[in-house]
Formats: sequence, structure tokens, C-alpha cells
Amino acid sequence: MYDVVALGELLIDFTPAGISENGNTLFETNPGGAPANVLATLAKFNAKTAFIGKVGTDQFGIFLGEVLKKENIDLQGLVYSEDVNTTLAFVHLSENGDRSFHFYRSPGADIMLEEKEVDLELVQNTKIFHFGSLSMTHEPAKSATLKAVKAAQKNDSIISYDPNLRPALWKNLTHAKETIIEGMQYADILKISEEELEFITGISDFEEGSQFLHDKFDLKIVLVTLGSKGCFYRFGKDTGHINGFKVNAVDTTGAGDMFLGSFLYQFIKKDASWNSLQATDVEKMIIFANAAAALGTTKNGAIPAIPNLDDVRKLIGTESNY
Repeated sequence: MYDVVALGELLIDFTPAGISENGNTLFETNPGGAPANVLATLAKFNAKTAFIGKVGTDQFGIFLGEVLKKENIDLQGLVYSEDVNTTLAFVHLSENGDRSFHFYRSPGADIMLEEKEVDLELVQNTKIFHFGSLSMTHEPAKSATLKAVKAAQKNDSIISYDPNLRPALWKNLTHAKETIIEGMQYADILKISEEELEFITGISDFEEGSQFLHDKFDLKIVLVTLGSKGCFYRFGKDTGHINGFKVNAVDTTGAGDMFLGSFLYQFIKKDASWNSLQATDVEKMIIFANAAAALGTTKNGAIPAIPNLDDVRKLIGTESNY
């Protein structure tokens, strides 16, 4: 039995790595893709994980497969395409570490995953199934994603969902909103940014917006990530805001994924039923996730920047029992 199986994009993040002698920006080849980042975070804390997705047989795809293997993520569900290249993303960072993306994905291997290529054995053998919206921007990956989600739901797995809006990857924002909402109907745990909350609901108030989503989609937990400001949560009628940790951020790439992976790790560790889970439990999970995500911003890249368990505990406090 796996702790978490995730389906979605696995790609190359070319992240800024200084300036050349000629004054040009240098880029470092880093593994990326939100679902893969989530799994790598979980695997860093010794959770049992597996990935479902597609890369090219080019040097980038081979590199990504080797990275996941090194991170102890099961590759049984990873498909290699000889027809389509691995998706690439160039990350541009602002002075405070916030990032923007430019994608080479027309098409990219990740959106060419077919229904028949989805390993249902993995989906049917996991406690939590995680997915995002970027595997639903185009066919055939959208149908493959929904096939996997429905199989996981039928198997009574907990469904984790991160819309992870990237406007440049959608035909238009109307299509993005409709598809993100389509995926949300399957979710138990929703991780969403404050910008995504307003985009989907038209509501900027966290209490009101999370209530709307909770009621409409019967979500068990809503996590609204606020960057350095921490996280707002809704767990049924209980809501709250958990402050973030102050660190010297240099690159926020993958921070939200590290947050979610860390939260899911604590959720699995708690091993509680929905009826026995308390708001105080959720808050404790968020504190851990905030700490892990904060530490992840102090280094460049996503997967290479994931902190170890001891460092997260140290940031929270020496008396923590995580």
C-alpha cells in the first residue's frame, strides 16, 4: 500500500543561476512539476510514494526519471515517449524571490499521457491520490487524469487537489476556470492560493470564499496558502490563520508543493478518520507544512531545496514532537 500516488506533470525547471561573463542570465537544470514536487517532499520524510506521468526519451526525460528514482519515488507509472519531448519551463525570479514561468509545451510529453497508460494498480493501492489541474489543460491527459481520479475515488482513497493555476498553459481563463471546477468535485483536501481562491469564486474574503467552496464541493479541508504570511484553513465549521516562518527567501519555486507534501505527510502520520480529526490536529499539520515550505525557499530549485525532517523540527522548535 502506498501512502500517496500522484499523477501529473514532470518537467524541467530552468532556474536562474547567476550571470555569465558576457552579462547574460545563466539557467540551472532542475527537476520540477507540482505533483512530482509533492511526492519528493513526502519521500524526503520516508513516505511511500509513486508517480504516474509521461516524459520524453530525450536527455531531460532520462534525467527526471533518475531524479525520481534517487528520491525513492516508485516509477512504475512513469511512461517514456519517443514521439514527444519532455516539457520545459523557464523560471524568472523577482528581487524578493517570487517567480513567473515561460513554458515549452506545444505539445509536451506530460499532456500526451493516455488513458490506457494509467497504471490503475497504483491508483487502487494508495491511501491518498493527488492531482492538479495542469494535467487537464489538454487531451489526452485530461481524460487520463479523470480516469485515475474516479478509480481512486471508487477505491475510497482520499483525494488531494491543487489547481495550481498557470494562465499561459490554458486556451483561455474561462476554460481554465471550468476545468479547475470540474476537478474540484472529486477533492477531499484542497490546497489553493489566495489568487486562485478569488479567481475561482470571485471572492477575496478567506472565510466567505472557503465557505463557498466547502459547501459547493463538500470539501473536508481547504488550505489557502498565503506565501510568507502562512496559511488560512477551513475544516468544516472551524477556520483559522496560521502564521508562516521568517526566513531569507531566495527562490519560492515549489514552496506550495513542499507545503502540501508536508501537510499530507503529517495527515498520513496522524492516521485519523474524518470523524476523529480535530481542528487542532489540522493546525499542527499546517505549522509543520509552513516550516517546511519556508525552509524550501532558502535554496534554489524545487526538489533540490526540500528540507530534511530534522531541519523542519528545528525551525518549529526543539520541543516539537513532529
